[in-house]
Amino acid sequence: MNAPGESVRETLATNLRRVRGERDLSLSELARRSGIGKATLSQLEAGSGNPTIETVFSLSRVLAVPISDLLDPPRAAGLTVVRGADVEVLRGQGVDLRPLRGIESGEAIFEVYDQQVRADSRQDSLGHVGTEHTIVQAGRLGVRVDGREVELGPGDYVGFDALLPHSYTALDGPVRSVLLLQYRADQRLHSAPTRLPCLPEKE
Repeated sequence: MNAPGESVRETLATNLRRVRGERDLSLSELARRSGIGKATLSQLEAGSGNPTIETVFSLSRVLAVPISDLLDPPRAAGLTVVRGADVEVLRGQGVDLRPLRGIESGEAIFEVYDQQVRADSRQDSLGHVGTEHTIVQAGRLGVRVDGREVELGPGDYVGFDALLPHSYTALDGPVRSVLLLQYRADQRLHSAPTRLPCLPEKE
């Protein structure tokens, strides 16, 4: 999802500065709202930080933008090939994500990820913008969404409002899956500005 020769941290640094400016938030205010330390945010904006899944999802939630507005998907025409081995991994407490492709179709936007839940691991999320779709390819995956739990095996699918608190757990060895994040076109940053949901105004 990054431009050729550009790392996840470099892309995030550029876009985080841009999005924060669009939202008219100081670094201190963004730190307060996200729970991410000001020093950590400063490093991320300088391109010297080490972004994790938790950090990116938290920023997506607080800034009310799709993750693609932070990770900058390409808009290539024609044949597109993405080699998994060439994609930088975005790591979390229990999940490794490889961002593969951003797709726009009419009023819908999709982000495609190769998602691997590490053995005996769990990935928690407080929620973020969009609708989440997961298709299990290998292994057994426990999914908890807003207190409801389901178990998935190879070929199974789950979808839910990603704003709800949710988690993925590898139940029996590692789990390989495809993750699709879906957004409405008006949720993109380049659409009309929206007020941050349920957040106090900047002082």
